[in-house]
Amino acid sequence: MFKKALLVSTLALAIGASGTATAKDMVFTSWGGTTQDAQKQAWAEPFTKDSGVNVVQDGPTDYGKIKAMVEAGSVNWDVVDVEFDYAVQAGEAGLLEKLDFSIIDRSSLDPRFVTDYSVGSFYYSFVIGFNPAAYGDKGPKTWADLFDTKSFPGKRAFYKWSAPGVIEAALLADGVPADKLYPLDLDRAFAKLDTIKDDIIWWSGGAQSQQLLASSETPLGMFWNGRLAALQQDGMDVGVSWDQNITAADALVIPKGAKNKDAAMRFLAIAASAQGQATFATLSGYAPTNVKSGELMDAKVRKTLPDAQQASQVNTDMAYWAKNRDAIGKRWYAWQAQ
Repeated sequence: MFKKALLVSTLALAIGASGTATAKDMVFTSWGGTTQDAQKQAWAEPFTKDSGVNVVQDGPTDYGKIKAMVEAGSVNWDVVDVEFDYAVQAGEAGLLEKLDFSIIDRSSLDPRFVTDYSVGSFYYSFVIGFNPAAYGDKGPKTWADLFDTKSFPGKRAFYKWSAPGVIEAALLADGVPADKLYPLDLDRAFAKLDTIKDDIIWWSGGAQSQQLLASSETPLGMFWNGRLAALQQDGMDVGVSWDQNITAADALVIPKGAKNKDAAMRFLAIAASAQGQATFATLSGYAPTNVKSGELMDAKVRKTLPDAQQASQVNTDMAYWAKNRDAIGKRWYAWQAQ
């Protein structure tokens, strides 16, 4: 937290409606909506019960804010849920605390989703979602279908930020084989995106993506699988295609200079534990990053998660994205603004 003299005013601005932090609090920042609700239930509540430390919820995650806080030496976020490629990049850039694996059990974590500075939050897929009322039993199945505005009319929902997923989907839709995606052919990807640019409505967070589909503002689009699962749990009829589902992961990190670092390490120990990951996966529809979590989950639930949809699964190259995120992002946002 900030120095004591500035504590009340600064945190009131930073946390807003989430509550007021005290000396016995730590701040957890994520993306909001049903995902953060599940994180609160699966991780924050057990952590508070075990430690007595209250977890104040904040969000949404903002990479520019992390960098600004660290550089100013005024960090008021303790644990943050970020995209995994950002976690790799930020760790190398000195923006994150090195994790204490004498507290966090690294031995049971999927090695794909752990670094010295991060542990996997969850493993998810970008999938095609659609409203069956708009297309009946002939809904879109492939990424090529998502780019076919004649056969599948209507606005499309796509993720706004420059992150793994959209570029890969465009290339797959244009016929690039899954095993030939990297290095990404950006010229080809942007040319493909140009063909539907006027038909895209961008979503910047999971809750917004759900609203777009539920309201039929976009009868089809690209979504995080867990957000569609949440709509289905609420009783909405949602069509989902797992064909060439594009996988990625989120990570949990501690910004460099976090004032509640010890509590944050203990929070990560619970979040990354077999039970913590199993509970979150059951609530969210995302896959666990602890290899022992499956033993603690209902077999029927396991079959609905991304790690059970591997027949045509496409795994994003997180190392490639970590190295090229900034360059791709610059071009991405310039293209959106055109």
